[in-house]
Amino acid sequence: MYVCICYAVTETELTGVLAAGARSEEEVGDACGAGTGCGSCLDRICDRLRAVDPLHGLGVAAPAA
Repeated sequence: MYVCICYAVTETELTGVLAAGARSEEEVGDACGAGTGCGSCLDRICDRLRAVDPLHGLGVAAPAA
């Protein structure tokens, strides 16, 4: 299934981008283009980012690992 229609980014590709360390919408966009077109996928991207970083979007820095 596609996460981003504009750039044909699949769930699998987004999973790979997140596994490679992307932790912001900008990093996802730089890695695969998702979220840089019309923007309708940004909510889905943010949901996935929150799954790997529960503090994403809250304006709170995640603790250093």
